[in-house]
Amino acid sequence: MKKELEQFLARPGKKVSLADFPTSYGGEKDKEEGVKELEEIKTALSSFQETLYAADSRSVLILFQAMDAAGKDSAIQHVMSGLNPQGCQVYSFKTPTSEEYDHDFLWRHYKALPERGRIGIHNRSHYENVLVCKVHPEYILNEKIPGYTQVKKIDKDFWQRRYESIRNFEKHLTDNGTVIVKIFLHVSKEEQKQRFLDRINDPAKNWKFSSGDIKERALWKDYMKAYEEAIEATSTDAAPWYILPADKKWYSRLAISHILAETFKKMDLKFPVLAKAEADQLDLIKQQLLEQK
Repeated sequence: MKKELEQFLARPGKKVSLADFPTSYGGEKDKEEGVKELEEIKTALSSFQETLYAADSRSVLILFQAMDAAGKDSAIQHVMSGLNPQGCQVYSFKTPTSEEYDHDFLWRHYKALPERGRIGIHNRSHYENVLVCKVHPEYILNEKIPGYTQVKKIDKDFWQRRYESIRNFEKHLTDNGTVIVKIFLHVSKEEQKQRFLDRINDPAKNWKFSSGDIKERALWKDYMKAYEEAIEATSTDAAPWYILPADKKWYSRLAISHILAETFKKMDLKFPVLAKAEADQLDLIKQQLLEQK
């Protein structure tokens, strides 16, 4: 599947048009095969996680971005369910608090980074600041940035500097041992409509639906443009974006699991090897235990 996933990679330095990436795709597998394969890969991911935790030298940061109802929550639930909760940190970012607005836009995200040996999962991320805020530039005024007291002052140069801040932030992380995996779940407008209707029709899912979701759906074209510009500006060799088809949830989950498995393989992590003195001490303790009655 490694070769298959390459078609979903946003090539660094290349123009990004979401129309070139499918929203519905299943490859040569059917759902039953995909679900079974996912369970097998989850076992491998658990083993990789154990090595990551034991090595205590690297960390992994997984970012999920998508339109509403694209399947971020369920993807995290199904793909990560085989991992040890002690080695994972999941953060879901919502509207910034007053305290967060009193700091730069990356502050709250920096606070949520995984320490060495752990996997951090960000459900929405620092990219909200160049996605939602680009569609609704009035939100930027809440940051109280000197010189930006009116929406009309938030120009193209402002966004270019913000992309640069994100690239520098991610480069700093990768330079210091964090591997970043960026996933955009690419759902079609038609599929989003159906999922909204499902949430409305099922009382057990009503809580997932908000009237604000419809208001944002009306701005679909604006969001698609914002995503294209953000992905194009920030997909780098060290931290590339994957634009995964999300109309078939089983496939997007399988694709994510394969991307993570390949990521861990490239990291080539090893269990720590004890120094000779410590190894000799273990042998001595082992012998003492064996001799005990």
